[in-house]
Amino acid sequence: MSFQGTDTYVATRDLQVAVNAAIQLEKPLLVKGEPGTGKTLLAHEIARALDMPLLTWHIKSTTTAQQGLYEYDAVSRLRDSQLGSDRVGDIAHYIRRGKLWEAFASAQRVVLLIDEIDKADIEFPNDLLLELDRMEFYVYETQQTIRAQQRPVVIITSNNEKDLPDAFLRRCFFHYIKFPDAATMKRIVDVHTPGLDQRLLERALTLFYELRDLRGLKKRPSTSELIDWLKLLILERISLKELEEVNLREGWMPYEGALIKNEQDYELIARLRKRSY
Repeated sequence: MSFQGTDTYVATRDLQVAVNAAIQLEKPLLVKGEPGTGKTLLAHEIARALDMPLLTWHIKSTTTAQQGLYEYDAVSRLRDSQLGSDRVGDIAHYIRRGKLWEAFASAQRVVLLIDEIDKADIEFPNDLLLELDRMEFYVYETQQTIRAQQRPVVIITSNNEKDLPDAFLRRCFFHYIKFPDAATMKRIVDVHTPGLDQRLLERALTLFYELRDLRGLKKRPSTSELIDWLKLLILERISLKELEEVNLREGWMPYEGALIKNEQDYELIARLRKRSY
């Protein structure tokens, strides 16, 4: 079992090594990187490449670790008790399985994506230490232990919004996805927009990286935004000559709204352009 990327996902050699090492060690793979570097998509592509089902647990600021295991619906049970329902006698009717339970109960090995773990409370990762380490947990209401039939491939993503506990980090295999260099970006673009004129692509990439390198930029454009921008250039038949005439510090780029996403960055670029006159 080996991941080498797919026809729709360009995985660098370092990333391939990280994914396969985590699978061999049976440890969660913690993936960090700036938004738009393909962290979430990675889990989808691993599942597709290894022919495994994908279970996704999107983390929010209000998410608790318990929700990933199970939730006991005491309110529904009380209501059914008041209505005289026969269901009340079996407490299992009021247990809602979480994503970890689904992954553990699956007869087929699955890929479990825990997406954007740093959005949750700081104690959230620590609350999952035992379950991810032993691949089991106890359901107090039904007095049963749930153990993984097949150890899932666990992919955990983080946007680095907050530090994760050391005890949690020790149990993970870590990989930081660097923003693609120009050569890797060309490979990524070729996957999404095959047949693009290479001279136009090179000029577009030059402008793209010049924009990303501007000092003081609040939100640097990501890979997905570059691809959207290139699609617009193609649809609107922007020529190589038009792109060659673009100077980031002297005039507007065509459809730059696909790359610049807040007013502070617009104002920054506007100030740079005023200084050039």
